[in-house]
Formats: sequence, structure tokens, C-alpha cells
Amino acid sequence: MTRRVALAVMALVTLVLLIAVLPLGLSLARQERNSFRDGTVAADRALAAAAEEHLPVRGSTAPLRRFLERSTEPGDCSAVFDAAGRELAVTPCPGATGAQAAARSEQWAALARSVLAHPRTVTRSQDDRLVVAVPVGDESRTVGVSVLSRSSDATDDRIAAMWLRLAAVGVGGLVAGALLAVFLARWVGRPLRAVDAAAHELGEGDLTARAAAGRGPVEVRRLAATFNTMAARMEALIHGHRAVIADVSHQLRTPMAALRLRLDMLSADADEAAGPDFAAAQQEIARLSRLVDGLLAVARAENAVPRPVAVRVDEVVADRLAAWAPVAQDRRVRLTARCHPGLTARLGPGDLEQVLDNLLANALDALDEGGHIALDGLARHGQVILTVTDNGPGMSRSAQETAFHRFSGPETSGTGLGLAIVHRLLTANGGSVRLEDTPGGGLTVVLELPPGDR
Repeated sequence: MTRRVALAVMALVTLVLLIAVLPLGLSLARQERNSFRDGTVAADRALAAAAEEHLPVRGSTAPLRRFLERSTEPGDCSAVFDAAGRELAVTPCPGATGAQAAARSEQWAALARSVLAHPRTVTRSQDDRLVVAVPVGDESRTVGVSVLSRSSDATDDRIAAMWLRLAAVGVGGLVAGALLAVFLARWVGRPLRAVDAAAHELGEGDLTARAAAGRGPVEVRRLAATFNTMAARMEALIHGHRAVIADVSHQLRTPMAALRLRLDMLSADADEAAGPDFAAAQQEIARLSRLVDGLLAVARAENAVPRPVAVRVDEVVADRLAAWAPVAQDRRVRLTARCHPGLTARLGPGDLEQVLDNLLANALDALDEGGHIALDGLARHGQVILTVTDNGPGMSRSAQETAFHRFSGPETSGTGLGLAIVHRLLTANGGSVRLEDTPGGGLTVVLELPPGDR
């Protein structure tokens, strides 16, 4: 987040600087050059006005040359031409060689003839210098041409210094904007990351997770406070549900145990005619006990917040296979397993054992002698796939659609809560479960478990 915000602010500052500073620099540079040109033209016009008085009618041009030397500034060079375009006086340009001076005289003579033909002020750039030619005399009578050449180095230096100052201002603004963006991004991002970490911990099952409040802008502090309030209420709600489950377990099991004991005592003293009735009553009490146990198991599963850990699926499958093998042998049902070694999933502690116990119990209840239950585990497309397959009577399509609901239907032989517990435990851990028909008859339960290496 910090990098994205800093880059966005830097891009915005760069755009603003380009829009504001670049036109400003171009405008200032244009003003400097215009000022330099206007100053040079004004100086040449003043020179032309003063040179008119020193134009020789007959005789020596020495006074005119001395006048040019006195009137020009250091670094300038000038020349005066008469009405015929002949050079009367000239001050050489600094550093010019003989060949350069000769070439410059020819260029200035051509420029003077052009001005004499069409009296006007002419400006040209030659060798990093500005050359200005101004007619001497008034518009009705042009008696000569004054040419002034001035170096533009000082103006170029001022423009370069101006660009350097603007560049420094732009870089400073860009750095300041980047620092401010990083500060603001961290100011906002750190408390948001704290809220995200707390939410992750809460989702992993740590009900005591809270976000650090009191940092960042007002909106982020309000978000952290709201999250902490929600987490506290969730913790109180789950603990309250667990307390209710414990109370219900105690309150229901105790009177049912007492009722079963009374029935056992009464059946011992009853005559033979009342024996079947007592036996039926005891069966109903046993069924009610199983139903209460199933309801409590569903309630615990629904209120549990798992904290996933890495679980060795192959070891759990082998352990449950060994635990249920005696029951399968008594019912003459074949129980087999095939699982890839080292297969690992992330589940709450004990959840996979409870899932397999419910599925194996349901399958054993549905099978007759000679039946077969197979457990297969493998990794596929980043998921751990575990299947429990039997060759029993199976389930109809409508029954499969409601099988994961409590008391799912008349085809359920037990309490109708086993598959509801399985569904709840898997979805709470980020997995899924579905039912499929076994080829040749029977039911296949497909479990998709989150991989242990994510």
C-alpha cells in the first residue's frame, strides 16, 4: 500500500510540476531573450542617433571610430556604414581572428545594404551573438546604417541558472511529496494492517484477538474500535453458546439416566406380559439418548471456531480404520483404506476423526453382511480428496440434496444428524463435502480438504 500511494502521489506531483513549472520556465526564458533583444536594439538605436552627428562629410573617419569605441560596452562590437554601404568605422569583436573578422565584415556589409534598400531595424543571430542593424537618419533621409553585435552568453547563463533553480524546486517538491506520501501511507496503512492481522487471527479461531486502537486517522481508529467491539461480542456469544450446551447436556442426560434406571428396576419386577412394553420403552430411551447426543454434537460443531493445524490424513485414516475394524468384523463388513503416504490437510484438531467416525457409523448402519467400505485419499489440483465409498442401498437424488440438513428425511436410518455434523465441520475449516452414487450401487461421500502446505 505504501509503495502504491507513494508512486501515485509522485506521479501526481510530477504532472503538476510539468504543467506549472515547464510553462513558467519557457515564459521566463522567452522574457529574458526578448529583454536581451530589446536592450540590444535600444542600444543600437541610441548608437545610430549619436553616430549621425559624427558621420564625416569629407575627411578622416577617426573621430567616428573613437566615438564607437567610447560608446560600445565591453564585449560588444559595432560598425557604421554610409549611404553607399561602405564601412566607415568598426570596432572588432573580442577573440575574432582575421578570417572571422573579414567574414563578419562581409556579412555586416550585406546586412547594411539590405537596410539601406528598405530602411528598417533588422535583428539576426550569428555565432551565439545578436546582430542588430538600425538605419541612421530619419525615415525620409537615410544617411547610413549602424550595426551592433552583442554576445548572448550572459543571457544564456541567466536562463540556464533559471532552469536549474526551477529544476531544484521541482525535485524538492517531488521529494517532499514522496516523503509526505510515504508518511501518510504508513500512518494509514499500519493500523489497517493491524486490523487485518487481528481479523485473520479471529478467523483462525483466536477469540481474544483485538486490533490496536488509537493510531491512524479518525476513520481507521473508528474501524479498529468497531472491530474490537464485534470481536468482543462474538467471543461472548460463542462462550455463551458453549455454556448453554454444557448446561443442556447436564440437564438432559441426568434425568434420562434416572429414567433408564427406573425402567430397568421396574422391568426386573414386572410380569412377562409387561416385559415387551418395558423393552420397547427402554429402546425409546436409548434412541432419545442418541438423539440428544447428536443434537449436542451438532451444536458443538456449529459453535466451534476451529484453529486449523497440519493433520496427517494418512495417519488419521489408518487410526480410524483400526478403531472401527472390530465393529466391521462383528457385522461381517469388509473395511479397507488406501491413502497416499504423507498426505496432509489443515483442519481443526480432532475434526477429521469426528468426520470419519460419523461417515463410518452411517455406512455400517446402512450395510448388510458382506458389504464393503473403502476409504481413499489423494492430492488433486491443490486439494486433498478423501472419499468414503460403500456398496449399500445408496440414496435417492432428492435425499442427497437434503442429506446435510438436520433430520434430513425418511431414508435416514439413524438420528439424521451425522451428515449435518460432517458438513458443518468441513465448511468451518474451508473444505466441502458432496454425495455421489457409487458405480454398481451404493453411496460415495467426497470430502475436499484444504491442503496442509498452503
